[in-house]
Amino acid sequence: MAGAAVEKETQATAKNKTAYAAALPLCGVMDEEYEFQWLGDYPLVAAQLAGLGPKTFPQGQDTYRALLPDILAATFSSVGGALWQENATQGAKLREIARNLTGGARPVFDLGFRTAQWQQAVLSTGGADGTVMGILPRNLYGNAGTTYRWTPGAVPTEAEKTFNAGILRVTPAADPNPARPGTVRFLPRVNGDISVPVLTVHTTGDFYVPFKHQQLYRAAVNAAGNGERLVQRAVRAAGHCEFTPAELVEAFTDLVKWEAGGAKPAGDDVTTPSVVAEAAYGCRFTRGTRAGVEACP
Repeated sequence: MAGAAVEKETQATAKNKTAYAAALPLCGVMDEEYEFQWLGDYPLVAAQLAGLGPKTFPQGQDTYRALLPDILAATFSSVGGALWQENATQGAKLREIARNLTGGARPVFDLGFRTAQWQQAVLSTGGADGTVMGILPRNLYGNAGTTYRWTPGAVPTEAEKTFNAGILRVTPAADPNPARPGTVRFLPRVNGDISVPVLTVHTTGDFYVPFKHQQLYRAAVNAAGNGERLVQRAVRAAGHCEFTPAELVEAFTDLVKWEAGGAKPAGDDVTTPSVVAEAAYGCRFTRGTRAGVEACP
C-alpha cells in the first residue's frame, strides 16, 4: 500500500485523494503481479518435483492439501520445528528453483527457505484459482512463459527440459485486474510512476515477499524515468519484515531529511547479480545480528 499510494494511477483514481510527501515501503509487494506468480509457482513446482503435479487448473485447495504431506515427504527430510531441511534430491532442486524465482543468489536465502513459518505461508496458497482469494474477478496466475531451472548453466539440462515439458502450464485470464471508474483497481498497481521520494527496505532472505520485488520495482521506476526518486536498501535477515528498530529509525530519518531538501541518502544496488551474490551484501544497512545469519565480514 505504501508503494501503490504514491503512484500516479492511484492519485488519479482514488476516491479519497491524499497527497503524500514521500513513501517508505518496508518488505513491500512492489510488483503486485509477481507476488501472485510466485505464490502460484512454488506449490506447483513442489508438487511436480514430488510426482504429484496437478493436471488441471485450478486444482482445488482441498485436493492440494490432501496431497501436501506426500509432497513434503518427497522434498524435505525434516519438517519439524522452526527450521525445515530439504533433502539432497528433489528438495535441493526445489531450493534452487526457488532461489532463481526470487532474485538469484544472495546472502541469507537458504535460511529464509528453511524457515517453517514462511514455507507454510507460501505452501498454503497451493491449489488456489488465481483470483487472489476472490479479490479479483478472474485468474491472474500464469506460467506459460516460465522456465524452471535448478542448475546454473547457460541452457537447461535434459532433466530440466523434461521437468518443464511435464509441469502444468496456465495462461492468465484476459484483464484479470481491470481498471475501475472512479476508484482504484481491486489489486492496486505499482507501476513505478512516482513523483515523490521513495526509500524501500527489504530483507534478503524473505521467502514470503521475495527480494525480487526490489529488482522489479527498480526496473519499473527506471523505465518510467523516475530512477533518481528511488533509494533501496537490503537487510541481512531471513524473515518477512524482520527489521530492527535501528534499521527502521535510520531509514525513516534519512527519508525525512531527503524530502525536506537534504542530500539523497545512500542505498544498495539490487539488480547486479554479482553484487547481490557477494558474501557481504546487505551489510551496509544491517543494524544488529540475527540468529543463524552469518556476521558481516
